[in-house]
Amino acid sequence: MSKTTLRAAAHDDAPAVAAIWEAGWREAHLGHVPDELVAARTPASFLARAGEHVDITTVAVVDGAVGGFVMVVEDEVEQVYVDPSCRGTPVAADLLAEAERQIRATGHASAWLAVVAGNLRARRFYERQGWVDEGLFDHQAPGGISVPAHRYVKRL
Repeated sequence: MSKTTLRAAAHDDAPAVAAIWEAGWREAHLGHVPDELVAARTPASFLARAGEHVDITTVAVVDGAVGGFVMVVEDEVEQVYVDPSCRGTPVAADLLAEAERQIRATGHASAWLAVVAGNLRARRFYERQGWVDEGLFDHQAPGGISVPAHRYVKRL
């Protein structure tokens, strides 16, 4: 059985976070987001953003390696990604529960997150975790690019 530990990210984690983020983002978003956003999401952009967001990132360390991460900003679960080797394990649910705990600890009564409309696997996962789809909205990605997404909310 694999041992998983959640901890605050360190700057040394940024390359692993970026690799998981880029691979997961491409798998979940290609064909579902505007081409200009795909063009902006270069390998260098994921590495830069992972480094810039270390202070809002929690990583799941599985058998000594980063197996996933979550980023939290105020009441938003901004990013949740796991390495494909960790799918089907509790890693994603553990990361999401940690994000909920962090948001609740800052006094928020509910949390929200955005899921690209075509990302059905993620949408099913969030629904299994008790999140409610409040419908479509235009999510503003960094750079001002509008992306059709579903807003999921969970009362904490």
